[in-house]
Parts: sequence; structure tokens; C-alpha cells
Amino acid sequence: MMIHQMTENEILLLVIKYIKEQKKDELQKVINYLQPYDLAKLYTSLPQKHHYKFILLLEPTQVARLIQELDREKQIKILHILGVEKSSYVMDVMENDDLVDLLNDLSVEKIEEFLSLMKQEESQTVKNLMRYPPDTAGGIMTNRYVWIRNYYTVHEAVAKLKSFAKIAENIYYLYVLDEEKKLVGVVSYRDLLLADPGDIVEAIMFKRVISVPADMDQEEVARIIERYDFIALPVVDKQERLVGIVTVDDILDVVIEEANEDLEKFSASGRTIDFNTGVITASVRRLPWLILLLFIGIISGKIISSFENTLQKVVSLAFFMPMIAGMTGNTGTQSLAVVVRGLVSNDIEKKTITRLILREIGVGTVIGLVCGMLIALIAFVWRGNLVLGLVVGCSLLFTLIIGTLAGTVIPLLLYRFKVDPAIASGPLITTLSDIFSLSIYFGLASLFISKLM
Repeated sequence: MMIHQMTENEILLLVIKYIKEQKKDELQKVINYLQPYDLAKLYTSLPQKHHYKFILLLEPTQVARLIQELDREKQIKILHILGVEKSSYVMDVMENDDLVDLLNDLSVEKIEEFLSLMKQEESQTVKNLMRYPPDTAGGIMTNRYVWIRNYYTVHEAVAKLKSFAKIAENIYYLYVLDEEKKLVGVVSYRDLLLADPGDIVEAIMFKRVISVPADMDQEEVARIIERYDFIALPVVDKQERLVGIVTVDDILDVVIEEANEDLEKFSASGRTIDFNTGVITASVRRLPWLILLLFIGIISGKIISSFENTLQKVVSLAFFMPMIAGMTGNTGTQSLAVVVRGLVSNDIEKKTITRLILREIGVGTVIGLVCGMLIALIAFVWRGNLVLGLVVGCSLLFTLIIGTLAGTVIPLLLYRFKVDPAIASGPLITTLSDIFSLSIYFGLASLFISKLM
């Protein structure tokens, strides 16, 4: 049976067979058929006892394809299997930006050991890339691009593109540099195909080049690529010299990474908690938030206890209490999600903020009116008391407006003070909403207590 006709499980069994029989050539044929993601999935599906032999049967290029798709723990495990010398061969053929990410998690001594055994040119390139902070354009860029001069003919440009195609990470754009390596233009592969072989590059290149400084935050780089629909974006130093490019696949990794970080903060679950995190570690990372919310929650309890007489006189108020508090938290969390998402994809100006706050107040009012009238009708039909219906309905109206406003203003304030707005987590909004909603609910009930009894 041909490999492309086999299921994942059949391929797995075939690979295990080749490992046991030490059939390196046959194994490599299977490996070369697989995409990097499928290769990583195959590796993780193998029984642990076969990992060591599997890695040793692979060529450096195959290991490089595999290691770039694995998490950091598995990457380091493979380095230990190979040893320093063999690992250096793999690092020579890895994408330099991925290699930098890997090395940044190792000790200084280990980094120096690996770099000393790599090819001098590759080693120097990696050292240069490691000078940039990991969350910047320089930290995620690659130096594997194709550059040309403005006096090249189209024929010469295509010839250079062909000679560097195997090592370049992106061949859709060719970057035009002057004698000082400053970026003066860009030519797309499409432009070269449509031009005559004798045309001069300067005549067809695009001179208004969008580039980013090496120290720009990776989130801002992602916004620019999304804004202009680029496949790659050039990175320049302070002298406008081209130092690398950021490709769209790197940006996808950034977007996923930032989204995961925001989700962790949004849920107040702490940093870097996944399926493999231990019980103690996960608990320690969650506890600070939960302890804070615990003390804030005590205020809610204090509010309820201060209205104990009101509850004793009108017991039916207790029935609507969870609904009032819960709905307020829900609307606040919805607004928070909208604002956090908007802060990622929009340029925030004073007019934008004002328009957003006014819109959310309007949304809170509409939602409050609809839900308030509905619950007022239910309360009136259930207890036959019009005043009870008005108290519950008006309380829900006011608290939904406040909850929506809180979910909007808190992340905007954090953004204004240069704090990650995702830190305004759902549980915090919910807890604060409980305090607001219960105060309004029992305050209105106390005002009309004589009518409710």
C-alpha cells in the first residue's frame, strides 16, 4: 500500500516496525512524505521507549523539521538525546528565529556550548538575533530573505532568487538595498514574472516600503501585517538598514500566544497553566487572584447582612437576588470581552473611547429595559405585588447599565495606564458587579419596604 493511502495508525505501526528493524532508509522515506506538523504528531504518538532510536535514525534536516513543531520541553529532550555535537548539526539547518526561541530557554553555559560547535556564519547570525528582546520585531524576525540591488536587471534578480530559494524563508518579496544596505525598495515575485528580462529593477520596484523598527513590540507588528495584508514585513535598524523580515507564519504564532495570555488573564487562572501543569504549581498561580476576590466578596456578604431586616420582612426578595447579581456580572464580562478585543485591533483615540462608552451605555440601557420589564412582569404575576415587580425590574435596569459601564471603563483605564487590559479579568468584574447590584437592589427594596410587605 502507498504511504498516501495509509491511515495515521497504519503509518505509526509501520514506523515502529522500521525502528525495531533499524531500517533507516525506509524510515526516512516515510518521514520525508510527512508535513512537519504530521511528523510532530507521529513522534508524540510513538511509545516513549521508541523515542530515542527514532531520533537517532533521522537526518539533521528531518530532526530540524520535527523539533520546530514541538513544545519547549520536548525540544530540550531531543537535544539531550542527540548530545551537544549532533544537536549543533540540527541547529545549523533550523530556522534561525525558531532556534533563538529555543536557546533563550537554556542556560548561558549551554548556549555557548551549542554556538561554539555550529558553523561560524550560522552561530554569528544567531548571536545577532539573540540581542533583541524576544517580544519585539527583532526577536521574531528571520535573516533568511533575498536582497538585490536597484541596478540589477530582472534576469539577474530572478537568477539570484533561484540560487537562494532553498534557504530563504520567503521568496514572495525581494528587498532592494543600496550600497549602505539601507532599504530603498521592494519587488514582488509577481512583478518579476510580469516584467521583461532586460528591465531594470529600479524601474519596477515599489519605493514606498512599509517597514518596522527592530525594537517594535510584536503585537504592533501583527497589527501592521493585518492592516496591509502582507505575507512578510521588513525589519530595519536605527540607520534604516535591513536586518531581517517577519513572516506571516511567525505572526500567527504571536497572535495565538497573545490570545492565550489574554485568555489566562481574562479568566484569572494565572500564567502558563495547561494540561501538563502540576497541582501545586497551578494552585499557586491561581491563588493570588482568588484570595483578592475572596476579600472583595466579603463586602458582598456585608451588604446582604446589613439588609437582614429587609430580607426577613420580604423573604421573596431572596429569590431574585442571585439573578440580579448574576446578570450584572454577565453583561460586564460581555463588555469586557468586546473592549479587550477592540484594543487589539483598533487605534485608540479620545473620540473612539467616548463613542465606545456612549455606545455601551446605550447597549446596557436597551438590555436593561428589556430584561427589567420581563422580570418585573414575572415578579408581579408570581407574587401579585406590583411594587415588587417594579423594584426587581428597576434594580435590574440600573445594575445592567452599571455592569456594562464597568466592563467598558475598567479595561480602558488599565490601557490608559499602560497595564495589559486583559488583566481586568472576568471574575474581578463579576465580583465588583455583585457589590453594585446588591447595593442597588436592597437599597430600592428598603425604600419601598412598606409597600412590599
